[in-house]
Amino acid sequence: MSSNQTSSEPSKANGQYNSMMGTAKEAFGNAIGGDSWTQAGKEQHVQGEAEYNAAQVKEYANGTIDRAGGKIDSVMGAVTGDKQQQMAGNVRHDKGRVQQEANQP
Repeated sequence: MSSNQTSSEPSKANGQYNSMMGTAKEAFGNAIGGDSWTQAGKEQHVQGEAEYNAAQVKEYANGTIDRAGGKIDSVMGAVTGDKQQQMAGNVRHDKGRVQQEANQP
């Protein structure tokens, strides 16, 4: 993982990495009086935080989709008497709820 990694999908892990590395670079720059290190560290930290937040929002949205889709499957299963569909819908709904809770914006 590096700050030069390009990915079409935001990543919480990559965002955290870049945030921490940026903070470390900034501290190093401050310690040695290196303005370029300080500035580069600030920029990397901000980019890391932005990527982390974008990934968090995306995962929360995916949880919302799973939760709604699970509820629909559960209701459809109940209406049609398909216990397997109802159970699978409940599992998907619960998975979405957990994903939302883990990614509160």
